Amino acid sequence: MNKRWLSRAVGAVGLVMAIGPGAVWASSVSGSGAALAANCANCHGTAGRAMGAMPALAGQPKSYLVEQMKAFKEGRRSGTIMHQLAKGYTDEQIEAMSAYLSEQKR
Repeated sequence: MNKRWLSRAVGAVGLVMAIGPGAVWASSVSGSGAALAANCANCHGTAGRAMGAMPALAGQPKSYLVEQMKAFKEGRRSGTIMHQLAKGYTDEQIEAMSAYLSEQKR
């Protein structure tokens, strides 16, 4: 095994352990609205196109989506699970998801 590669791998693992794996993941996808919005697919459908009772997110105005997510996050809007899920996103991530979803066809 190449010692240089091993040294880099150990250093990377140490960095992740020092700052936490969530921080590395979040910083790598914070600007990727599509990757973040994939988390919404379970309930709201692929690319926000819901097929059931859940509201469709695709094609909604970005400002509306941001407003609703922040309302869930801050406890101003109740829901079955959204108020908990929204707390896991930064404002930057909410903006990125909302931008992506607003650009999708209904």
